[in-house]
Parts: sequence; C-alpha cells; structure tokens
Amino acid sequence: MQSFEIDKTDLLRIKAALESDDAELEIVLQNYHASEIAILFEQLPQEAKERIINILPTDIASEVISEMDEEHHPEELLINLHPEKRSEIVEELDYDDATDIISQLDEEQQHEILRDIDQEDASSIRALLSYDEDTAGGLMNSEIIKVNINLDKKGALDEIIHQSEEMEELYTIYVVDDRDILKGILSIKTVIKAKADALVSDLVQTNFVYVKADVDQEEVARLISQYNLTSIPVVDGTMKLLGRVTVDDIIDVMEEENTEDILKISGVSEDEELSGNWQDAVKSRLPWLVINLGTAFLAASIIRDFDSTVAKLSVISAYMTIIAGMGGNAATQALAVTVRRISLSDLTDKQAYNTVLKEFLVGMINGGANGLIVFIVAYFYDANPMLGLVLFLAMTGNLIIAGLTGASIPLILKRVGIDPAVASSIIITTFTDCIGFLLPLWLATKLLLHQ
Repeated sequence: MQSFEIDKTDLLRIKAALESDDAELEIVLQNYHASEIAILFEQLPQEAKERIINILPTDIASEVISEMDEEHHPEELLINLHPEKRSEIVEELDYDDATDIISQLDEEQQHEILRDIDQEDASSIRALLSYDEDTAGGLMNSEIIKVNINLDKKGALDEIIHQSEEMEELYTIYVVDDRDILKGILSIKTVIKAKADALVSDLVQTNFVYVKADVDQEEVARLISQYNLTSIPVVDGTMKLLGRVTVDDIIDVMEEENTEDILKISGVSEDEELSGNWQDAVKSRLPWLVINLGTAFLAASIIRDFDSTVAKLSVISAYMTIIAGMGGNAATQALAVTVRRISLSDLTDKQAYNTVLKEFLVGMINGGANGLIVFIVAYFYDANPMLGLVLFLAMTGNLIIAGLTGASIPLILKRVGIDPAVASSIIITTFTDCIGFLLPLWLATKLLLHQ
C-alpha cells in the first residue's frame, strides 16, 4: 500500500460529496482510511470537517481526530462538536491521544469535556494532564495489561484476556506485586508456551528497561530505539507502574524533534507552524534576521578597516566572498552532524574531543583541497601566484575554523545549559563571515602590499 498524498481528484470528489446529502457523503468517505481523511482535512473548511466527523462512525471519527496534525488544531474541531458526539469520541480515544488533544484547550473547555465523559476515563485523562507534555508521563497511555506476580499460568491468561478486551494492540505484559510495584515484564509467547503449573514469578523477566514519568521524551525515544522496544513502562519514584509509551508515539516524537531542530538551526522559531500564515512567519523569523543583520555589520566593519587594501587590490573583494561563503557551508555541515550526535546521546569528554578533532582534520583537508583550486584559478586567471598563495592560506584557515566552531560551539552551549540548535547558527555565522573576510584581507596586506 502506497502512502497517501492529497490529490486534486480526491479533493474534488470530497467537495462534490459535501454538496450532496449525508448518505452520498458517507459512501464516498468509505473509500478512505481514517489517516487519509485527516490529511484531506488540511484542505477543508471547519464546517466541512464538523459535518464529516458527525457522519463518521465514532471509532473512525476518533481515529481521524487523533491522526490530525497538531498545527491543524484537532482540539478546535472537538470542542465545536455536539456534547454527546464529542463525549463518544473522547471515550473512544486512547488516553494519551485524548490527553494530547484536550491539553491544547483552556481550563474551562477541558472541564466541560471531562465533565461529560465517563468518570473513570475522566480520572485517567486528568492524571495524564498533570504531566509535562514533553515527558514520558505526558506521552504515556495508562491503558496497560498487568498481572500479579503471584498468579499461575491460568490466572495470568484469564487476566490478560479480560484486560485486553478494550485494547487495540497487545504489546508487553507487565508484572506487578500487590502494591502495583513493577517487578518485570512478560511476553504473551512466554505465557502460552509455559507449562500448565508454571507461576508468573518463574516466567517474569526482571532485567528490563523502564523510564520515570519525568524523563524527557527524547530520552524515551533513544531508549526505545536503542533496545528495539515496542513499548516501555513508565513508573514513579517508588517503581509503581503508571503506564506505557508505545513505539507509534515515539515515531511522532522523533518527527517532531527533527522538525524542531531543523527549524532552530535555520533560525526559525519552533512555534511557527509549517502551514501557518505570513504574519506568524514574519513574527517568528524577523527577530533572528535582525540579529543576523547585527553580525553582518560586524563583518562589514572588518572590510572598512582594510579599505586601503581593497582600494589597491580590488580583486581580493571578489575572492573573499567565496572564502566566507565556503566557510559558512563547511560550518553548517559540522554543526548539523554535531547537533545530531548531541540529540542522540550525551557525549563523554573523550567523544566530544574526538568530534572536534575529526572536524578539525576534515576542515584542514577540505580547506587544502578547495584552497588549491582557488590557487590554480588565481595563478592562471589573474597571473598572480602570490595572490593564489594568499587565497590558498585563507581558504584553508577559514575551513579549519569553520570545522572547529561548527563542532565546538554546540558542545560548549550544551555544557552551559543552552540549546545548541537555537544559538549555534548565529555564533557560527558570525565566526565564518568575520574570519572569511579577515584572513584574505590581512594576508593580502602582509604578503602582497608590504613586499
């Protein structure tokens, strides 16, 4: 099955059905998966979304709302529904999905929704709302299958069958004691293959991976990826079992974190929605551009200090823009690799040192190679071997500095508690621009004009 992309034909088909009666619209909607309808919602007005949700069966409607991107505001769609339909959808949602959507509403609207649904569901959602959304507690689903460590095989199977009736996926079975303290995990395969008189205490796997409720979502994603898990249990400080985070939630987290890092490195606020309007984009980007303008003035001041060199050797001005641009590209490469390494794991001192050393060597080799090309161009095109030497040294030096700053700046920022993805690009751009102008101008002054 191929991934679904919005097609003009699909949109025309849905819009034509919207102009017809509900029966015709329902027939057309049956041709689409819930996730596909969620994608189509991106191009439909609010009134059309509400009509479609009201027509769909509750289980499909809840899946559509849970599949909607956060930036398309599923919470607004949910709060505008009739209270009875809204309650049915919320009760059908997994607790973690319901919590994610309801958390985007104000307190009064949250209370309105939770007041109308089953009190057991409301209690579970309220508990999840108390956690930060970027932590394991904010990600977890409290719907789990757990068995007491004192049960035998038959008792465990009875519990698994009973608890799994309301669950769509059966991942891992959690083993707890009488106080709900997590003692280990079980696979359904282990239980089924066990002898009839086997006890859960004999089958339980006590060496397992877990996370505390306040652990950051990036660490949860790293653990699930590292240990190839389908789910990971979430516990409190006393090891009491609270819930589980599943791999489907982690896929969303990884996409969210990657998007966030890309936007930060590009100098775009993470608050800017990818499909937002131009006013939001200007508000998000203008402050960073103003900061960049300030650093550009700093680079320009270096040129002013060497105005006599530029006047006497005008050709240097053409080459120094190339050197500065190459430095910026090289620094961006080093920055992207380093930020990615930091996001995957906390680097030890030795790993950090090796990262900086590697980028130094890469910068030196790449700088030398590109510097040689510029030397050849200056030698044959400008018939000036000394100019070629100046450009070779400047290019090599700037790419070495680009590699060093691209690797070291994010590591330093991380150590002092500043998000490296946010501040690194501004600092590195300043370095590479300033050095990219300073090196060729200073070398030209010393080697060409003071001969």
